Amino acid sequence: MPDWMLPRIFPIGGILFDFLFVLIAIPIEAYVLHNRLKFDKKTCIFYAISMNLFSSVIGWFIFFVAEPMLPIQLKSELISYMFFNNFKSANTQSLIILTACIIFFATFIMKFFILRVLLLSLSEPVAKKEEEPQTSQRQRWRSYSTARLQNTNLVITTLIANSLSYSAITIILLFRSK
Repeated sequence: MPDWMLPRIFPIGGILFDFLFVLIAIPIEAYVLHNRLKFDKKTCIFYAISMNLFSSVIGWFIFFVAEPMLPIQLKSELISYMFFNNFKSANTQSLIILTACIIFFATFIMKFFILRVLLLSLSEPVAKKEEEPQTSQRQRWRSYSTARLQNTNLVITTLIANSLSYSAITIILLFRSK
């Protein structure tokens, strides 16, 4: 049974950098949501905050669940990077690139589903009209096409917002490493 006590050494630097990343990602993603989805600014900021905080919490949860299962060599590299900002082994860079790609796409998928759930749960319910006994094939196709177009627009918008925020974070990490 794993020991769930708090660690004696806390990676304050990693937590502060995650906080900085969230603070950078929120305005960038809110701006993209505002320009592409044409919501008002307050709504876009709410969606950007929600997407980033939920995905950050889920990401940290996954990290803390997966970290005890890592091999000793990877744990050592992780600790070395978190506390000293360097790696012991040069072979770690390829693993980091692979991990960064996985994290990017996992975050993109999480943010898309979070945005989709927020839009569905916070949208105003439309007063249901009395259903017409016959809905034409044309009307059904039109509503299906509209829903598919909105879904595609959400995917592209989320991808653009996530890409821009990750690009800004990558630039900051490059400045940090020099």
